[in-house]
Parts: sequence; C-alpha cells; structure tokens
Amino acid sequence: MFLGIDVGTSGIKVLLVDENQQEVASHTEGLTVSRLHDGWSEQNPEDWWTATCRGIDVLKSRVPDAVAAIRGIGLSGQQHGAVLLDSAGEVLRPCILWNDTRAEAECVLFEERFPGSREITGNVAMPGFTAPKILWVARHEPEIFERLQHVLLPKAWLRYKMTGQMIEDMSDASGTLWLDVGKREWSVEALKATGLTRANVPELREGTVAAGYLNDELTKRWGMAASPVFAGSAGDNAAGAVGLGAIRNGDAFISLGTSGVVWVTTNVFRPEHQSAIHAFCHAVPETWHQMGVTLSAAASLAWWARTCGMKEVDLLAELPEKPAHPSPVLFAPYLSGERTPHNDGTIRGAFIGLSQDTSRAELTQAVLEGVAFSFRDALEGLKVSGSSIQEADVIGGGSRSPFWISILASVLGLRLHCLAHGEHGGAFGAARLARIAATGESVESVCTSPERVSATDPDSHLQNEYATAYRRYRRIYPALRNIQDA
Repeated sequence: MFLGIDVGTSGIKVLLVDENQQEVASHTEGLTVSRLHDGWSEQNPEDWWTATCRGIDVLKSRVPDAVAAIRGIGLSGQQHGAVLLDSAGEVLRPCILWNDTRAEAECVLFEERFPGSREITGNVAMPGFTAPKILWVARHEPEIFERLQHVLLPKAWLRYKMTGQMIEDMSDASGTLWLDVGKREWSVEALKATGLTRANVPELREGTVAAGYLNDELTKRWGMAASPVFAGSAGDNAAGAVGLGAIRNGDAFISLGTSGVVWVTTNVFRPEHQSAIHAFCHAVPETWHQMGVTLSAAASLAWWARTCGMKEVDLLAELPEKPAHPSPVLFAPYLSGERTPHNDGTIRGAFIGLSQDTSRAELTQAVLEGVAFSFRDALEGLKVSGSSIQEADVIGGGSRSPFWISILASVLGLRLHCLAHGEHGGAFGAARLARIAATGESVESVCTSPERVSATDPDSHLQNEYATAYRRYRRIYPALRNIQDA
C-alpha cells in the first residue's frame, strides 16, 4: 500500500493506493485562507497538520488493515509558500501562500541584488514566489526575520512534522527563486540576495528517492507494521504530471484547479522570460518542464458561486451541454492578480459588457470563458518558447464540467482528453512517487498514462467566434491597468 498526501490550498487530501494502482480509500479535510488585507493570502501550518492527521485517522477507521500495510508515503504540495521556523523548529508566523501578492516591490529588489536570476532560476521574479516573501518579511517584520533559521515550503514542513527531517524535492524547490534549475542545486547567489545561506534551506532530493521515514509515534498511532519511507515527492503540478504519466518530452496537460496551469514536459532546461512562462525541474530525474499559470482558474468559479449565494454545480446546471456562442460579456479573471503573461500581482478582475438583459447564466459562461482566455495567454507564451502542443489531458475539479471543456477546446484549438480519475491530481502522483521510493521500480513502469474516457475537439464555428472574443479580451488588461494606475 502507498499513501499520497496532497497539501492543497482548499484542503488536504489523503489517498491510499494498492499495488495495482487502484484507489483503496481517500478523504479530504477542508482548509480556509486568511486574507487580512487586499492581496494577502495566509494559512496556519498547524491547520495542515491537524487536517492530515484527521485524514489518516479516517482512513484507519475505514480500512485499518490497508493503512497498517503502507510501505511508502508521498507528498504533493502547494508551491511557493513560506513557512518560517526559528532555531527550535517552531513556526514564527502564518505561511504566506502562493497567491499572495504583497511582495511586488521586493521582486524588483531581488532582481537588482541578483541580476542573473532569470537565467539561473529560469523565472521572472514574481510576488508569489518564496524569495520575495522573505525580503518582505525582512523589511516589514524585522523582528521575525532576526529569529528566522529555516525556510520550508508547505509539504517540506509537513514532512518535517512527520519525520523530523528537513528535505525538499527539485520541483518544489524550483518555485522558490533560490534553485539553480539547470544544475538542480541551491544557488548561493540567489540565497544571498535574500540574506540567507544554504544553512537556512532544506536538503535537496529527487522526487523519486527515499527522503525520511515516518516517526515511531505516528507509526504506532496509525497501527503500521513498519515505518513507511517518504519519497522526495513533488510540487502539486509536478505530482499531477507524475499521476498522468507526463514524464516524456512533449507530454502536455491542463490543470483546472484553484489556479490554472498549461504544462509541457521537456528534456532540457528551457527558460522563457518574456511571456512569464515558468521553467522548473520535474519531480523525476534529468527532466524539466515549462508551464504557464493563471492564478484564479476554478477559484474564479468559486468566487462567482459565493457571490451568487449558490453552489458551483447549480450554476453550471443552468448552462446547456455545449456553448452555442460566446457570452456577450467578457470576464477578466484577475481576482488575485495574474502571472502568465502579465506578471502583475496588483491587477484586479472585471466584467465587461453588462446590460439590462444580461442573465446569470451569461455571467457564469463569461467566467468560464475568461479563464479559458487566460489559458490561451499561457498557450501563446509556450509557443513563443518553442513548445508546440497538439492535444492535452485535463485534470482538476473543473475537468468535471463538459461545458467548460468544450469552451477550452475551442478557445485553445486543442483536442482535450478527460480522464477516468482526473480529480485525484497531486495525491495520486504522490502515491506513485512513494511506490518508486519504496520499491526501486523504474519511473517508466510506474508512471503509465491513465485511461482516457472522452475526447473533445474544437468546434470550428466556435473557434472563429472565440478568436474574435479573445482579441477583445486581450485589450482588457492594458485598459484595467490604466484605470487602476489613474
């Protein structure tokens, strides 16, 4: 048995998988986000710990024999979050999350201090990344920075709680701006730019290798026959890729989760700065990836549902099976700023084109289309970098909506595949990494592609209409930027 733990933004998911890679049991514990100021996004790490323990307790109550037989544990983590610890390993403040945008000015400062950062780290400095957050703490909370001894990403902190060891994998480390992504090692220069050294960051491991063992207390608590080994594991998107078998050059997928991702696996480190495309290490050795990111994908629909006082599923039920035409309204999904291609943490969203006749269903469709257009922005950035995508799998909670998939296919001009278990995402990939670390099996033999249950092709008529709508959408960002600057 192998356990995958996904440290998400909205919840902790635990997934138990057997030797045939079949789900035995799963459970999700919800989480909340604290937003004390506009652009701020924080969570208490202890909430992750409590939710993880509850989740595994639930699995034990349901399938105690299966839990007792767990041989390996893998972690999938929300990236970029800054968990700050003192010399005793105690948390100094709430974790500043990936979608927090307060560190805009610190991005400029970081690149001034480390002029070669884009070539070494493979990425433009963005406020969501870890390094600018540390500069923000140093400038605004100096008493915290003085006590800072260790910086861990969310899943690395959870590993520390469960094993006592501070270890991070290459894919998650890529999102800090401290990793030399090409060499797959910490950059002394990048750390120095934030006032840190290698002593302040965890040991690095590949995602497929052993990286600690569950401590005796927890092994006893969950009735396990022996302490399971932890895999080096992965950041959430890399874990999702492992779950999809996206381990070969050119493999592509789209993640419709809280945030949105267009991913391409590469066999070389290929940075592309102009379009704010990310270039990260993969969770498997000697492999990298590129991805474009939109900060509010399914989060946009969740916001709209809250605003309407309805459930997301009920909003979607008001829509037909497939779109007949684009919505007359445009939606800019910049609720938490935007990464690809604008790298703008302070831009905010908008509805454009409201009238007396606008219906709720048209606004819901506009939200889905706005997210699809933001994916188109990412796809165009990948094309500039030299990556060509003809088809892609779709994962994440949004993949359950055929209407949304139809929009995406026509907006992107791609054949899109829905999967039998597309909602498992990072937890399943984490369980696969746990298996590789525990058994020594090859990546290729474990990371096979899941069953595709349906394919959606672009509608040629809608493609033309969406091409026109996308050109209008591209005018929204500069207009909003001008309005906000005024």
